[in-house]
Amino acid sequence: MNRPIGRTPDIVIIGAGFGGLAAARALRRVRARVTLVDRQNHHLFQPLLYQVATAALSPADIAAPIRAIVRHYRNTRVLLDNVTGIDTAGHRVLLESGVTLPYDALVIATGARHSYFGRDDWAAVAPGIKTIDDAIRVRAKILGAMERAETERQENPATRDQHLTFVVIGGGPTGVEMAGAIAELTRHAADMDFRHISRHCVQTILVEAGPRLLAAFPEPLGEHAREAPQSLGVEVRLGGRVNAITADAVTIGDERLRAAAIIWAAGVQASPAAAWLGAEADRAGRVIVSPNMSVPGHPEIFVIGDTASVEDAGGRPVPGVAPAAKQQGEHVARIIAATIRRRRPPGRFRYRNYGNLATIGRRRAVADFGRTQLHGFAAWIVWSTAHLFYLTDFRSRLIVGTQWLWSYVTFDRGARLITGLGDGTMPAAVWSDAPPPSG
Repeated sequence: MNRPIGRTPDIVIIGAGFGGLAAARALRRVRARVTLVDRQNHHLFQPLLYQVATAALSPADIAAPIRAIVRHYRNTRVLLDNVTGIDTAGHRVLLESGVTLPYDALVIATGARHSYFGRDDWAAVAPGIKTIDDAIRVRAKILGAMERAETERQENPATRDQHLTFVVIGGGPTGVEMAGAIAELTRHAADMDFRHISRHCVQTILVEAGPRLLAAFPEPLGEHAREAPQSLGVEVRLGGRVNAITADAVTIGDERLRAAAIIWAAGVQASPAAAWLGAEADRAGRVIVSPNMSVPGHPEIFVIGDTASVEDAGGRPVPGVAPAAKQQGEHVARIIAATIRRRRPPGRFRYRNYGNLATIGRRRAVADFGRTQLHGFAAWIVWSTAHLFYLTDFRSRLIVGTQWLWSYVTFDRGARLITGLGDGTMPAAVWSDAPPPSG
């Protein structure tokens, strides 16, 4: 970081996810101008997005305005804008608004998006869940399908069955969590809220191309992850390769299966940071960084979180999870702060693995802590506690914790709202059993 003596350095952080906010927080007392850029005005707790999509939580429960989070960081400003490129020679970040941001140190924490493995045309008909808008659209699709099934009643059983079939593609933590949550939502909603459909009409299918679920977990936990969704009525199809997806059907092997909602949870790819930097990337598009998280040849640029490819001290890839992103954000902040203070910066990044967690519906989860492995209710308690801890503020923790307790006791989900009626997720009118008003 070369700068004239006495000049306040400029630090730019792109992305207000876990890593970006961790870096901003660690730099809040450093004598520097910190600019935090994001294309959304809110920080989102992505691990719980599937609960918004399945009506367990409302969007505001897992999101908070970025400005509110950093309001007490006196050296930090927030810009709502899109990054279009990075001028590494001129040390400038280029924004869509036409503004350019000079930097002495740059932290890129832009996360990841869905990967359809070369079939990007599937994105329109098999959405993934990365944003609040994604979750709301999926929620409207699921609830709207149940409304249409109620309307069909017994007049057209084949069409009704399609409205009550939901397919989740991908057997990692996101897919397993999503399938379990859909099964719980649809089964209990069918029993409690509808007159002409029941849980026996609903079919949730989880498709995984590999030989088992949760491939990153030990095999015994993967087997538990297969059994637990089945107890919720989820049909698990292993070795199921998806060949085609349309608006109302998915082809698995040679079988074409009609479905009301098809949800993608099979893969991710990094943001275009590697292209911005002209840097080497791995197969998922992640920037291959040095052990201290800097870009080779550019010691003033750091890439963290899902955008970075780095190995831990044991030579294992650091996973793209929230704890890793936060640790990386804090690490690069220490390097930047030490450089500004003309002290010796820390060396390589060392990842502290606190374990892997995945939930499988109400009061079921799996937890891998190396030598210690948990499943069932005990793992669910650990999962719930960990996720509450990583929420950004006390209000969110209180609301989400209370909502989970209420759902656990009553089986009720409070956010069963259908919005976006103009986007094709619902028919123009939905009829009830009551006759139309006269006149």
